[in-house]
Amino acid sequence: MSEITDKTSPQLERATLGGGCFWCLEAVYQQISGIKSVVSGYAGGARPNPSYESVCTGATGHAEIVDIEFDPQQISFRDLLEIFFVIHNPTTLNYQGNDHGTQYRSVIFTHSDEQVRIAREVVQELEDSKIYADPVVTQIDPAPTIYPAEDYHQNYFQQHPHQGYCAAVVAPKLAKFRAKFKSLIAPQYA
Repeated sequence: MSEITDKTSPQLERATLGGGCFWCLEAVYQQISGIKSVVSGYAGGARPNPSYESVCTGATGHAEIVDIEFDPQQISFRDLLEIFFVIHNPTTLNYQGNDHGTQYRSVIFTHSDEQVRIAREVVQELEDSKIYADPVVTQIDPAPTIYPAEDYHQNYFQQHPHQGYCAAVVAPKLAKFRAKFKSLIAPQYA
């Protein structure tokens, strides 16, 4: 499996986020105006070329992530983070719903000093607002090597909306996003 390299054109930026199962994040971010691509993958572990099976053991140290290519003229990194903090629980360490393990941790892998600054600001704003009863445990780390997940994980919700996990977990997160961020939904999904 090859790594995802930064082939972003000069007018586009990247965001790499982990917040539980990548199927949930992918389904949401694919529907946003200004998003050019969303790739489900793995990042933050020590072993090169991880597989889904090895990541699921928790032994590789990788998180399930989405690597997003976006147009900052249409949507900001801050907007992407505001969505991120609505569609997952950033206060549970290595835990999202029934998904347990370091592969499901809440993490923002940054691609620039500006992204670090914005991520820290957004987390501080969440803490100051007391929206959550517990502290935000989201990690903010420099983007490591990012590996795409296997082909069968890409566009998973679009291809399998009635699969059990998709219907029970992904669909409600997508509905929550759509209710709160109507103005950000791409026309083809409106």
